[in-house]
Amino acid sequence: MIAFDETICRDLDSASRREWLETNGLGGFASSTVAGIHTRRYHGLLVAATRPPLGRVLLLSKIEETLTIDGRSYQLSANQYPGAVHPQGYVYLKQFRLDPFPVFVYQIESVQLEKSVYMVHGENTTVVHYELHGQDQHHSYTLKLSPLIAFRDYHGATHQNDALNPALTIEADTVGVTPYRDLPSLYLAHEGGGVRQSGVWFHNFVYERERERGLDYLEDLFNPFTLTLDLSRKPAQAVIASTEAHPIESAVRWRRSEIERREAILTTLPDDRFVRSLASAADHFIVKRGTHASVIAGYHWFSDWGRDAMVALPGLTLSTGRPELARSILLAFAGCVDQGMVPNRFPDAGETPEYNSVDATLWFLEAARAYLAHTGDLDFIRTNLYGVFSDIISWHERGTRYGIRVDRDGLLLAGEPGVQLTWMDAKIGDWVVTPRQGKAVEIQALWYNALRVMEDMALRLAHPADGAHYQECAGRAQSNFAKLFWNSSENCLYDVVDGDKRDASIRPNQILAVSLFHSMLAPDLACRIVETVQRYLLTPFGLRTLSPNDPLYRGRYQGDARSRDSAYHQGTVWPWLMGPFLKAFVQVNGRSPGAREQARKWLSELTHYIDDEGVGLLPEVFDGDAPQRAGGCIAQAWTVAELLRTSFEDL
Repeated sequence: MIAFDETICRDLDSASRREWLETNGLGGFASSTVAGIHTRRYHGLLVAATRPPLGRVLLLSKIEETLTIDGRSYQLSANQYPGAVHPQGYVYLKQFRLDPFPVFVYQIESVQLEKSVYMVHGENTTVVHYELHGQDQHHSYTLKLSPLIAFRDYHGATHQNDALNPALTIEADTVGVTPYRDLPSLYLAHEGGGVRQSGVWFHNFVYERERERGLDYLEDLFNPFTLTLDLSRKPAQAVIASTEAHPIESAVRWRRSEIERREAILTTLPDDRFVRSLASAADHFIVKRGTHASVIAGYHWFSDWGRDAMVALPGLTLSTGRPELARSILLAFAGCVDQGMVPNRFPDAGETPEYNSVDATLWFLEAARAYLAHTGDLDFIRTNLYGVFSDIISWHERGTRYGIRVDRDGLLLAGEPGVQLTWMDAKIGDWVVTPRQGKAVEIQALWYNALRVMEDMALRLAHPADGAHYQECAGRAQSNFAKLFWNSSENCLYDVVDGDKRDASIRPNQILAVSLFHSMLAPDLACRIVETVQRYLLTPFGLRTLSPNDPLYRGRYQGDARSRDSAYHQGTVWPWLMGPFLKAFVQVNGRSPGAREQARKWLSELTHYIDDEGVGLLPEVFDGDAPQRAGGCIAQAWTVAELLRTSFEDL
């Protein structure tokens, strides 16, 4: 359990910097801050996935709450408007905790109002549960709830308009609204409260994080009705917000089942606080795609990405004891392979996948290797994947999209002008910020690893001719790799080789040449690479994407989109890279107790972050310079996954 007392809760800066997240396994979510103030356009109580895991629309932004005791009213909400915060309900907030979902405890006079928020797995449904403690039968207690709706794409913002239909559908314990015909209805079930139509617009909510990011940061929200609950009569009551009309009695059953489901995820895990926090966080990213599972790359704004899914698969599923999810994810992406490539991204706007990645496909084979090593399930590989993998290798040998093909030296060429195919993929208009056309170092490591994986699978599946071919291809790549990539002046690997050009930027990509299961490197070179990466790139929160000694280094990830994208891979720290680094460090030091102890020490800041500012989550990036502030997505799949994997495999 993560908990904050009133010293954090009543400090507006501290409480609004800490963000919580609830998810539903469909791609939908609920999220806001400990203070209750929305700082992002993505914050809301119900972001529904209308085409799981995509088609996400923010329906219910928040509920304004007013507790009245014998006629004295206390507003518990908090909103940022231009030049003012109103109301300031956080001043009553005595405690916030994850137990296992967000719980807010307000102290008003002699009573405490406890509010919990959770999503129902597999439903576009959020339940808000209220319970009054310490009440006196001689006093009256009512809670007025004023829902504020947005009804828009979750990337956008709502503004007052005449197209909104304010009509209500009122049943005994349910109120329905359908403001726009092309969006789903919203139903709020309650326990016999009093409903009064209001039809009022609230104007100019300020979303501070969006203002900092140079994006549209103002929004208007509509209040269709108010609901008044009599807590004197029944001190514990719930409200169900959903795209379907549900009886209010479902809330009790859902609450119990959600607690049991979340506890079950942790039952096989060791009694290690960091590991259990990571495993709880991991559950957010597994989502449904058709009949299979997929992985949301990050919240709030990413969809399911092939590269992220494959990097994250071992940690999210195998380390948490859920190989059936690994199988489902592998099948989902196997069914989308085209011209020997795994989709890099499924866009929000449609179902046509994008194949603009050279590394996603190679990570696909590594994810399958990890699955086979964990389960020994060779029949699954034989029946579902080996043919797909053979076709992938063939396409790479003869050439596929974006100039991806095997060169005469056995190494993999990739890229065309203006296209970025590796994970260092920031692009601003026509400007590719980190151009890596040619032979990128981690792509060679992944290609070699894929060939050795195929060699092993072929031999185990009794395809000796295939095995011999993959062995020969891997040997040719290995014999040329070090000769082409070794940078003796810096004791590390060049980042990209493109013809006669050598990119000597010291970047973290080379660590994968050490950490992947099959490595081309001699032990002495591997040791020197780890030492160089440690010297220039290691921080308490992960690896920098560029050495601070480089003139292109940017130590702050901040500002508008152009400023952030230009710093994205030019020094910004990525915590997911701590996983490959720790694996490489432990390996080159003989997996000694001392090496593992040092690795655990390097994780201490991330351990502290997830329990404090992260509120059970780990972000996409941190600043390269101290103090290293978090940035990007508040919850990133491969960050959580790689730290889970390394905790089990390496530490």
